[in-house]
Amino acid sequence: MPVRICLIGAGRAGRVHARNLCESVKEATLVAIVDPVLEARETLAREFDVPGQFATLEEALSGSAFDAVVITTPTFTHRDVAIEAAAAGKHIFCEKPMALTLEQCDQMIAAAETAQVLLQIGFMRRFDPAFVEAAERIRSGAIGRPMIIKTHTRGPGLPPPWARDLATSNGMLAEVNSHDWDTLRWLAGADYERVYAEVSNFKGSSHGITTEHFYDNAVVSVRMESGALGLIDGTCPAEYGYDARAEVVGERGLLQIGELKGEAILTCVDGAQGLIQPVSRAWPQRFAWGYIYEMRHFVSAIRQGTTPRVTGQDGRWAVAGVLAATRSFLEGRPVPVAEVLDKVGRK
Repeated sequence: MPVRICLIGAGRAGRVHARNLCESVKEATLVAIVDPVLEARETLAREFDVPGQFATLEEALSGSAFDAVVITTPTFTHRDVAIEAAAAGKHIFCEKPMALTLEQCDQMIAAAETAQVLLQIGFMRRFDPAFVEAAERIRSGAIGRPMIIKTHTRGPGLPPPWARDLATSNGMLAEVNSHDWDTLRWLAGADYERVYAEVSNFKGSSHGITTEHFYDNAVVSVRMESGALGLIDGTCPAEYGYDARAEVVGERGLLQIGELKGEAILTCVDGAQGLIQPVSRAWPQRFAWGYIYEMRHFVSAIRQGTTPRVTGQDGRWAVAGVLAATRSFLEGRPVPVAEVLDKVGRK
């Protein structure tokens, strides 16, 4: 019997997961969509022929039978939705960032453990073929111990209003660069020790953004507990396209992951323009297989009763890094990650 899924959130990420569940995950079936916006949920349900449509998870729990939820709502809603789903005995896939605070992460983890349901966080790079191959080569010792790891995400779209406000979001370092925080910890095989962040706002005024502490560019230097050095950078909006790459310098060699070009097409029109090659324009295309494989993995973990490859603890560590980096740029100093962990304890 297929795993029955309820999708919570009918926005861009919701559409990606809906398509994959309906077209690329044979052992799952999308039976319900939850979104408070009537037109959004009706449009998505009609596109993928989903029978159940509800304004809230509470309504869905009463009106539909399902085994798991996929949460793609704004970050500040994740904790409450996940706890409600866990209390109802539903397995949970939650998009990044996991939550706003470590306390919220802990509440989500505890709720899933108490209900004995799975909790997987949506770090799709851990399922992208190129990143997976790179991680395996690092683990095999192919380039020796990682010494320097650089990872970046640059996105073309302007973040929505809620994502610009530190009261409802932890800013671009969370909403855009959560994947980089996880990539850094994953490839280094170590946790963060100390971070120093610098941010700038270049384009906010031209977009009419007056939100306090808004930034559209960030660079973070990270020292890992292994001694490895990390560098995260982000830009949003990046006018040239979607760009997510990483580089690892090891004791014996170098690994570069990803590329800027979006298609295996090269155009030569005239000497003035030179060679023209398309770039990735959006994240659903760049990480198409990563999104498919992570959802197949979630469904497989449910069916087999195994622990997901990406757990709530991984999501929690990314939030810890973001919180330390935010404190760093607000206070203008390097911040030991222990400062944010000490409030709730290291897990």
